[in-house]
Amino acid sequence: MTDDPPGPDDLAALAGTDWAEEFRAVPREHFIPDAAHASYMGDEPSHWIDRKTDPATWQRAVYSDTTILTQVDDGQAPLTEETATTSIDPSSSSTAPSLVAEFLDLLDPFPGDRVLEIGTGTGWTAALMSERLDAENVYSIEVDEQVAEQAAANVKRSGHSPHLRVGDGADGWPEAALFDRVHVTCGMREIPYTWVEQTRPGGVIVAPWAPAQALGHKLVLTVTGDTAIGRLGGRAGFMMMRGQRHGYPTPVGDRRASAGRVDPMRISCAGPGLEMAVAAFMPGVAVNGLGSGDDRVGLRHPATGSYALAVRSDDGVKARVGEHGPRSLWVEFEAAYLKWLSWGSPGLERFGVAVTSEGQSIWLDDPANPIGKV
Repeated sequence: MTDDPPGPDDLAALAGTDWAEEFRAVPREHFIPDAAHASYMGDEPSHWIDRKTDPATWQRAVYSDTTILTQVDDGQAPLTEETATTSIDPSSSSTAPSLVAEFLDLLDPFPGDRVLEIGTGTGWTAALMSERLDAENVYSIEVDEQVAEQAAANVKRSGHSPHLRVGDGADGWPEAALFDRVHVTCGMREIPYTWVEQTRPGGVIVAPWAPAQALGHKLVLTVTGDTAIGRLGGRAGFMMMRGQRHGYPTPVGDRRASAGRVDPMRISCAGPGLEMAVAAFMPGVAVNGLGSGDDRVGLRHPATGSYALAVRSDDGVKARVGEHGPRSLWVEFEAAYLKWLSWGSPGLERFGVAVTSEGQSIWLDDPANPIGKV
């Protein structure tokens, strides 16, 4: 006797009690292509899935806690078993169900709430919200025409009919405002003020916020009128919003070598609170290596073509630093690290974000204590 094949009940178990009913009612299989690439939340290696050649493996991946890659290179290259692992630009996916549930829990919509979703993707979350709130109350925007076309077919197949639009999510959906909730499915460096304007006072914006384009964090903002204020939660890795990608411009100028004062490994082992200090003092700078426990940390500032890579020296005392461009990023980074230490190395839970018409800022402990604009 064999076990039953996995199905919606398995994902309902991942969703917990709040969204279990919707996870059962909206089967994920309606939103996954026949051929794709699955990455598991656990230790199981990622692999190619093909419904036609191995339906059992496809079914197991769809109804497991997997992120399933559905597009690379903004659709300019086909998704194949080869490009799924060699492309440097994954551009659309179906997020792991446990993470979907976490963000929907944070969104916490009431019956009858009107929700604006930024990033339709496969359409699964739009359908889940339609199941709970009624499709008339769900508005979802997708920037990619190919992705949007497939999402429309997916949600129709699932029996749902939310409002769908192709466009830049940063613009919101002004003629349909005001919204009670804004659900963001892509990484953000900057929260567009448009969303604050289109959210009812007391409403909530939930987004994966990645100011340094690192792994990112769950951010819940409450709109208090002309301002949105909120705190940061746990980690959340999402593809960046297309209009906010950093990119890798050509380094400017010749390489400069120097010795740093601080051990890069010590910095790479620092807590995620350091990321907020770096974001506040070095806006627009992307950081690689924080939280890795590695012996190197990399920095880049695309706007100026400045780069820095610091590697732990053999004696473990000083860093070997190589830099390009007009900014001395490692010197600035060390200053941000030492400032964070002087505050007592505050953890992520002590930081928050405020968004106004003048931009966004990071605060420490209290919104009245901003430490820098991002």
